[in-house]
Amino acid sequence: MLGQVDISKRQAEISDLVQKAGFASVEELADRFEVTTQTIRRDVNRLCELGILRRTHGGVEPPAPASNIHYSTRQILNLPEKQRIANLVASKIENNTSLAFSIGTTPEIVMQALTANEKLAIFTNNLNVAFSASINPSFQVTIAGGRLRHGDRDVLGSAAQAFFSNYKVDVGIFGVAGVDEDGTLLDFHEDEVAARQSILANCRKSYLVLDHSKFGRSAHVRGGVLSDVDAIFTDRPVPPAILSGLKGTQTRVYVAGTPRI
Repeated sequence: MLGQVDISKRQAEISDLVQKAGFASVEELADRFEVTTQTIRRDVNRLCELGILRRTHGGVEPPAPASNIHYSTRQILNLPEKQRIANLVASKIENNTSLAFSIGTTPEIVMQALTANEKLAIFTNNLNVAFSASINPSFQVTIAGGRLRHGDRDVLGSAAQAFFSNYKVDVGIFGVAGVDEDGTLLDFHEDEVAARQSILANCRKSYLVLDHSKFGRSAHVRGGVLSDVDAIFTDRPVPPAILSGLKGTQTRVYVAGTPRI
């Protein structure tokens, strides 16, 4: 994986635990992993340096939600869940399919799950996706031109919007920063929304890929609603308040390999 952060298995587990619980003390982490508090403090220091967690009185908690964290850090958050989502999406994609991929770690992991396919045509503004796709010599990979955004390794702005509007693909695959309780799709930048909307307008089927942590997560730029997409792929059941907004729509929800209406 391009730009993968180098952390230990225990550090990844600590990260997932704190993300889900909202807080953990050094002492309870030491008890859980059966190591000394000094070892846990070294792990915590590493995770805080990377921006994955932040220190608070007596322990650690997830970073503040006001802005997105670094791409390479997001790659390891909820990684097993994202891999399950990716395998689920891959099971729906046939050979000789054209796909548009947006920015984001989950779309990148979906691309990695598709590398065993044959003769896919990939269109993307995400260099991480492009590099993953380039592993398979039968794939045709086309990338957006323009100014590269450091860290995320993607191209945004009018160049990306125009790029996606030049093609009509079979499947568009994209993520979001968060989903509000009323089903509104949220991101951190207007250009991220514009690129995603351009994919949505130029694909025959649209797949939204997101892990459970995105439901109820705050971000400040609006960009459509859940019912705009043909299918939602996630790792846990959609919260009832959000799911109720899909009643009477054509949007399908797929959870951990089991399709739900």
